[in-house]
Amino acid sequence: MKIKEIFNNFLKRMKENLKFENLSKSSFFATFVAIILGLLISLIFLLFIDPSQAFSGFSFLLFGGLSDIGDVIYFATPIILTGLSVGFAFKMGLFNIGASGQYTMGLFFGIFVIFMVDIPNDFLHIVTAIIAGILGGFIWGIIPGILKAEFNVNEVITSIMLNYTGVFVVDYFIVNNSTMFDTGRSVTKYIPQDLQLSSLGFTGSRANIGFIIAIICAIGLYVILKYTVFGYELKSTGFNKDASKYAGMNYKRNTILTMGISGALAGLAGILVMLAPSNIIGSSTIYEPTHVIAAVGFSGIAVALLANSNPLGIIASALFISYLGRGGDQISRVGFVPEIVDVSVAIIIYFAAFALLMNHALAEYLKKRKEIKELQINAKDGEK
Repeated sequence: MKIKEIFNNFLKRMKENLKFENLSKSSFFATFVAIILGLLISLIFLLFIDPSQAFSGFSFLLFGGLSDIGDVIYFATPIILTGLSVGFAFKMGLFNIGASGQYTMGLFFGIFVIFMVDIPNDFLHIVTAIIAGILGGFIWGIIPGILKAEFNVNEVITSIMLNYTGVFVVDYFIVNNSTMFDTGRSVTKYIPQDLQLSSLGFTGSRANIGFIIAIICAIGLYVILKYTVFGYELKSTGFNKDASKYAGMNYKRNTILTMGISGALAGLAGILVMLAPSNIIGSSTIYEPTHVIAAVGFSGIAVALLANSNPLGIIASALFISYLGRGGDQISRVGFVPEIVDVSVAIIIYFAAFALLMNHALAEYLKKRKEIKELQINAKDGEK
């Protein structure tokens, strides 16, 4: 069979199975192609680096995460939430690049409640800390929202600035608080085990109910965006700000609320990470005030792009990136540095960034093929 015929048959089967008549309305296929192309190019990189170990390294990259599902879930939890944070703002045409600062502020508000507020009931103490984390992120997110709505200040600029401001403010208050800060180790003190989240039962892993909370948030956002008036207004504003204003939608309110909710999700990620259970009795997750912006916020941007800001897709893309990361931890067995995963993810995101363009191109291609086929059929009928 000729290559052209094989390719044509492949397109035909994919069209029938995935209903590609609606391809222009969905980014699933484009994202799928982006992942495949990204992985193939990653393999080519490995072949250039060390041809003798390339396929072994690639197998670790693809299948290494299967032996570490608990950690896949654990590391996916915060990037699901930061992905939702970025993706939710994207839906309204806003670019919340400040998820890292909002994450850090949520972390600080949460552990402040843990160490500084005396609540006799452990469950209420945890819930209060989580609410405080959400509030911290909300406050840090609403600032660029207000500046955008009231003064038309670009949210990218203000949210980037608040990333740095947030980190330095949090580090200052933590270092100068002896109740929260362990001066001997230069990190925050351990959170009591009674105030840590319940484990999901994966041996040797810190996977906890924070993952379930993240899933609930994703489903909740999906429902809001798809079935509520508020969600409709957000998407409408994202498509055409001027038209939405003309239709009577409150642009300023929606902008402020969107950035606030976006920040709240990132803040929730911060406190859930700090409340994660430890595998070692008497220890916990700690925060080290080194004036470094949290990378998890930028991972959220990658996750949102890969999922085209779809809340349910963000769950899958976060798990995928976390899965690759666990495979990267094992790739060093055959001489490759774990950072090769960052290259792989970057390549995948690069292709995914063109998802809509790929969708449109494929849709046009299939449409033209269909038109040509119909013309050929009509021509044959005319000859008869």
